Amino acid sequence: MTAPSEPAATDQAAAPTSTAAPTATGERATGASAPQRESTTPGPDARAALRGRPFRLLSVAWGFTNFADSVLAIILAVWVKDLTGSNGAAGLVFAALGLPALASPFLGQLADRVSRRRMLVATYLVGAAVLLALLLVRGPGQVWLVLLVTVVYSGVGFATSAAQSGLVRDMLPDDALVAANGRLTTIDQVFRLLMPVVGAGAYALAGVWPLVLAASGAFVVAAAVVARVRVRETPPADEREPYLAEVTAGFRHLARTAPLGVLTVALVVAFGAVGLLNAVSLAIVEDGLGLPAALLGPVSSVQAVTAIVAGLTAARLAARWGAQRLVALGLVVLALGIVPATGTSVVAVVVGLGGVGLGVTWAIVGFVTERQLRTPPALQGRVAAASTMLLNVPQLLLTVVGAALVGVVDYRVLLVVTVAGIAVAAALALRGRRAVAGAR
Repeated sequence: MTAPSEPAATDQAAAPTSTAAPTATGERATGASAPQRESTTPGPDARAALRGRPFRLLSVAWGFTNFADSVLAIILAVWVKDLTGSNGAAGLVFAALGLPALASPFLGQLADRVSRRRMLVATYLVGAAVLLALLLVRGPGQVWLVLLVTVVYSGVGFATSAAQSGLVRDMLPDDALVAANGRLTTIDQVFRLLMPVVGAGAYALAGVWPLVLAASGAFVVAAAVVARVRVRETPPADEREPYLAEVTAGFRHLARTAPLGVLTVALVVAFGAVGLLNAVSLAIVEDGLGLPAALLGPVSSVQAVTAIVAGLTAARLAARWGAQRLVALGLVVLALGIVPATGTSVVAVVVGLGGVGLGVTWAIVGFVTERQLRTPPALQGRVAAASTMLLNVPQLLLTVVGAALVGVVDYRVLLVVTVAGIAVAAALALRGRRAVAGAR
């Protein structure tokens, strides 16, 4: 059971620039105001853009990037535990993975001042080089090096989140965004769910070195593929503000722009609540289902299957109901999917987790698309980075809180709180739609 997170590519994600509607080649005007809402039904130009070489290359690169930044995410903590015998030291790895979220606003400001394509290439090459430093680790005395590399390794994802959303926005017309975000989010969720399981098996068989080399190599391939992408990028805004004002501009845009403010609050509440689900995942498997903890990965893998279904259906649902309703639908399905985890039926829990995979993907695709459509080109990086930080930090904090509570509070109580929080978030998402409709 994995908490949702916004995919960096669709911000991407963890995600998402604008003007007159762009052409399939990514040409767009350089106006500073947010675009008007366009249809989410893909037209001929949109379908051509999705099949075009730039987006196909970006999708391939995103697959390699997701492999690289998912395959070591859990294994680094396991490795540190094996090196030191300390659960506390292993816990520091997870803290190091979350720390770069605090740098997201600064990465967003950078993404809005430089070429986003070149920023992605440089980011992936830095990630590849830094991972090789893990080959120097020989014992517990070098755990500090593992932690340092982990911070940079995690930072690659946040830098991608800041840069890639604007690149996607520049190369695709408005009515292609839902389908594009569905594809990228599906890739993200599948790798996020399956790679830790694959990585654990490979680590048990061959140790950490092959995984380090594979992740480093995948970053190099991603950099090479992105370097071949040709797209006319939106130039940075000519006007400059004080540095702090530029760094915080993404937060201000989210707060002031309907319906982004309400949708952001809704997802902060929902994803924060799911942090509790992360904390009680082992309790669900061991205490609720009576299964060994090692089966957590296989039980959760059903989410990857339904994430694919959600990614393939997101464009059609958004065309029928709109991106905002897609967010609300995703949150409702997410809440309903968690309910069976309060029981003892393995079948019911697996079916429920399938709902979690659907709901998470729909909610992310809807939010990212709405944000991209309502954010000016020169702000895409900062708005993407702001939303990434707002969605990740509360989730991390509530996971820590849940881990502290699960020993003294019945895990089913925490699940009820989780479902209630997500239900409130779904209501907020619908309220945001009514507020926008009332303003028209």
